[in-house]
Amino acid sequence: MLATVSSSTLLGIQAKLVQVEVNTGEEGEPKLFMVGLPDVAVKESQNRVFSALTNSGFKMSRTRTTINLTPGDVRKEGPIYDLPIAIGLLIATRQMDAAVDDYLIAGELSFSGAARPIKGGLAIALLARDLGGKGVILPHPSSQEAALVEGIDVNEVDSLDQTARFLQGELDLIPKTTKSVLNTLEHVENHLEDFSEIKGQHMVRRAIEVAVAGGHNILPIGPPGSGKSMMAKRIPTIMPEPTLEEFLEILSVHSVAGNTLRGPVNRFQCPHRSPHHTISDVGLLGGGSIPGPGEVSLAHNGVLFLDELPEFKRSALEVLRQPLENGDVSISRSAGKITLPCRFMLVAAMNPTPCGYLGDECTDSPAQIQRYRSKISGPLLDRIDLHVEAPALSIDELRNSNPGEDSKTIRHRIAQARGIQRQRFQDESVPCNARMKQKHIKEHCYFDQAMGDTLQQAMEQLKLSARAYDRILKVARTIADLSEQKAINMQHLLEAIQYRSLDRDVLY
Repeated sequence: MLATVSSSTLLGIQAKLVQVEVNTGEEGEPKLFMVGLPDVAVKESQNRVFSALTNSGFKMSRTRTTINLTPGDVRKEGPIYDLPIAIGLLIATRQMDAAVDDYLIAGELSFSGAARPIKGGLAIALLARDLGGKGVILPHPSSQEAALVEGIDVNEVDSLDQTARFLQGELDLIPKTTKSVLNTLEHVENHLEDFSEIKGQHMVRRAIEVAVAGGHNILPIGPPGSGKSMMAKRIPTIMPEPTLEEFLEILSVHSVAGNTLRGPVNRFQCPHRSPHHTISDVGLLGGGSIPGPGEVSLAHNGVLFLDELPEFKRSALEVLRQPLENGDVSISRSAGKITLPCRFMLVAAMNPTPCGYLGDECTDSPAQIQRYRSKISGPLLDRIDLHVEAPALSIDELRNSNPGEDSKTIRHRIAQARGIQRQRFQDESVPCNARMKQKHIKEHCYFDQAMGDTLQQAMEQLKLSARAYDRILKVARTIADLSEQKAINMQHLLEAIQYRSLDRDVLY
């Protein structure tokens, strides 16, 4: 008998329909054959499925059985097909009589028959919605992330036996709802760290506020102990919460990476990734024999913090240029080509010299300093909107016990500025000022003759590029939003220009 069960496979962060066809009763030696480009993990599923069926009180087929995973030209990977294969075997051997056409089914099975979570629960739910509102049957906690997609029934199962009884109508399952899942997420308000703990560095604090408000890239430069890393680690405390749509985008990337809602994305907030400088190009950009997301994609709609920027491999830094510009990354491998989203805010930190100091305290030769600085190319620096100096703290600043402005106050101003930007770009796919296109710059970054002359003078003196010209205007637009002003004025423009001067004065 032939049975067909709908499941899916993951291509990047997208799910593609896979039909699991099970045919039993064939003549020949009792044996199972699996076709349809399965990888090793899929081929091993027969051992898990056989044990799960036996320990759940079912019987195995005693005839030749063939399992076909269609389409046959797409490689299938992982244990995602255990549950649909088991259900297909039960229907094909007439141990179960149920209609499964209305469901996408996915899940790994243990030897006992218990259902285990799989990658890509959210992507599977989105595919079910696109197919016309099919329901999904998934294990916990994969079902939680799937429930964030409205318009489909998400049924959570704990075992093969429970799945079979549900499909036969012997058991009722209450579909999980978006509201019930959102209520389980943590909404972090009180962080263990706070910007009030930062002493001095008023200019850097202001630059970070501007950067977060507009989603701009930022590079603080200063000696050891000036607080660069300390401030960068507190950026999550001033980031506004993502919208539900943005959170779904974040979760879709983390889901295919194997991070479910019980993992690091159990909080309703933007991601903050801080890879070590020994990371490889593939670890940063993404890839592998079967392409998967790297740190740039895991930081989507959040922050990618690169501490000690010149210590990263030159090749790893150079691969950031295209993602920073386009907001996505394309990875081509023999297994296929995928495109992953990576609209992140880059926060980098570095010392001005290898020893960490400038001036009389510096112990490095000019050649050493040049080699150190040349690790960061001009094109990469050009894509960083704000370069700001973080000077060494004085003893008086260190002894000052008065707390600085707290994160809650800063976050409130940033949330207001982001609200203005959402209203401005509500009909277009522009999440913040940093992602404005040329038409948006022309429409929302108007300046008069005097401001134009000032900007031209700055461009000539600092020898900045056309890309820097646009980024100055974007930053000025964000500064105006923080001031709740509709038009950019001279003060906003001068502050934005100030944040571009260090890329020439200090680094070259």
